[in-house]
Amino acid sequence: MAFFRPRVSREAEVRFHADQEISRSFPELLEKARQAERTLRELQAVAADEVELLAAGRALDRALTDALRAAEAGQRATFGVKAYDDRIARRKAKATPAGAMWTAEVERLRTLREDNRLWGVPRVPRPVPATV
Repeated sequence: MAFFRPRVSREAEVRFHADQEISRSFPELLEKARQAERTLRELQAVAADEVELLAAGRALDRALTDALRAAEAGQRATFGVKAYDDRIARRKAKATPAGAMWTAEVERLRTLREDNRLWGVPRVPRPVPATV
């Protein structure tokens, strides 16, 4: 007796392979984010100009965003092809050790990015117009 087993969609397979390709660059992007953070911390330690701190904070934000996108792609690729179409498969995949590791990494990077957006990027004061 044969049972019908639905295949995953072609779109899910394409997205899976694209995510695998994107996730390969994760270590390099994470290293760029670490270097950008070092640069920002060094500038903060020497009390650099606000314009330099703003540029370093924005560079760190871009680096963290790129690393976060690669980590999310790695997370989705680790979950497997079926997880693109099936929320139950996605939820089960999160419970595996590899899925939990990627989920924790994604959350850590999101937290770092939001912390940088709140406190790492200085607000440059804008001049107030003479007539209000």
